[in-house]
Amino acid sequence: MSRMKKINDGIQLFGRSLLLPIAVMAPVGMVLGITGALVQSYMIAKIPILGNPQINIALKSLRDIANVIFSNIPLLFAMGVSYGVAKKEKGIAVFSSVISYLILNISINVWLTVTGHLVKADVMANYGQGMVLGMQTLRLEALGGIICGLIAAKVTDRFYNLELPVAFAFFAGKKSVPIITIGITTVVGLIIPFFWQQVTAGLIYLSKYLLSDYFGTFLSGAMNRLLIPLGLHHVWNALIRFTPAGGVYTIHGKDYIGILPALNEVLFNLGPSDPAWSLMPKLTRFMAESQAINTLFAVPAIGLAMYKSAFPQNRKYVKGAIITMVLTAFLGNVTEPIEFAFMFVSPLLFIFHVVIQGIGCVFLYIMGTAVGYIRATIFDFAIFGLMYEKTGWYNIIIVGIPLAIIYYFVFTWAIKKFNIATPGRESEEMTDNNLLKEKKYNEIAKIVVEGLGGKENIVNIDNCVTRLRVDLKDSALVVKEVLKSSGTSGFSFPGKNHIHVVFGPHVEFVKNAVEDEVMGTNKKIG
Repeated sequence: MSRMKKINDGIQLFGRSLLLPIAVMAPVGMVLGITGALVQSYMIAKIPILGNPQINIALKSLRDIANVIFSNIPLLFAMGVSYGVAKKEKGIAVFSSVISYLILNISINVWLTVTGHLVKADVMANYGQGMVLGMQTLRLEALGGIICGLIAAKVTDRFYNLELPVAFAFFAGKKSVPIITIGITTVVGLIIPFFWQQVTAGLIYLSKYLLSDYFGTFLSGAMNRLLIPLGLHHVWNALIRFTPAGGVYTIHGKDYIGILPALNEVLFNLGPSDPAWSLMPKLTRFMAESQAINTLFAVPAIGLAMYKSAFPQNRKYVKGAIITMVLTAFLGNVTEPIEFAFMFVSPLLFIFHVVIQGIGCVFLYIMGTAVGYIRATIFDFAIFGLMYEKTGWYNIIIVGIPLAIIYYFVFTWAIKKFNIATPGRESEEMTDNNLLKEKKYNEIAKIVVEGLGGKENIVNIDNCVTRLRVDLKDSALVVKEVLKSSGTSGFSFPGKNHIHVVFGPHVEFVKNAVEDEVMGTNKKIG
């Protein structure tokens, strides 16, 4: 395996590991959004019963319970990254990541104390320090959790089967992992303070470009689509959401590092009546509103264009698949199935898609739109747009409708003009594929394994939100026509012997079934 491929695979694996904590944050964020809106004074004025003491206390209590997730984001990332990156003994990796996070913070506390850099509580924020789990330490935020998760994962894979002399045998194997993790994290915790200021300064320098009004807005919207084929959009988003590259925002005297912590404070705790709400358009331009013009307008328009452009005899077969792909984006914020249906057969259409998305984001920002959170489903639009004041939710419709019209006519024209092989335009007449619809995962698994060249050709199986990711011994053995019959909406080869097969929200169940199908003869799977 080439060095570049190893680096690329490592980045992809890291990107996928970020999905677990984000998957937790998304629904909890919806709870925070609903409760946060319902306790606002303007909402109580509209619906007086919300001012009832018992109802108000219940809503605030639910908000506080949900908020504990966002108060411990670094710990979530430590556990999520360790689970996602570790190839062996994921349970011990997660256990060790929690220990690592505790050790990291106390080691930094010791360094600050011994060197005389520990400052008084009332000025901690001015020096990048804060309280974490009862310890005064540097505010590494999510990056600290990611560091601990990576340490725990790598130590686990390296030492989970460590053998020791008989006298120390009790500490061998899996028991050695947290112990070794403690030692490594202690060293890391004592080293980080020496160069942390330089790291922060570098990220802040990068933020000058990422956060510029128009270029930064366009770049964020475009990169979120451009990186989809490689699965690296999660890494891009994490950079902006959780590090100083996303900015440092001072709100009522307290610094918030990255887009998401600042957005959480303004959206969930302060509300539209607070002066800090003026920050919202600068924050939300990197969040849900930039995705909404894609999930709620572009994707349905693309789906309609594909259906209308399908050969008449094939429309009845592709109708269900296209509707499913559209609803997956509209209701679930997952756009890969429909994007994979055209990005590889027509790269120019994909570039058009990337550019138009970036331009749409700029228009939303110019119009002062402030609809925000992580996801961009119709439910998120209702909660964070309609339920909150001063969001400018109508801007998404004003930009989205003409954008959808442009998409429909451009895609319809291009598909027919250049005979692009989008769903329903295959040369042969199609037959209906109900395997995914009927959730026949075992049958799908048999087809996938056959299409991938058989059990012996499969080295490793993984998945992200929508894609089955498989390492192969020889990609030349892949039988594309067989693979197509599994119900996948598309596949690609991002590496020489690495394939992505798109199954949308069904992917985890497909992955489990494929593993079961292969496990009997290939012990490397997992």
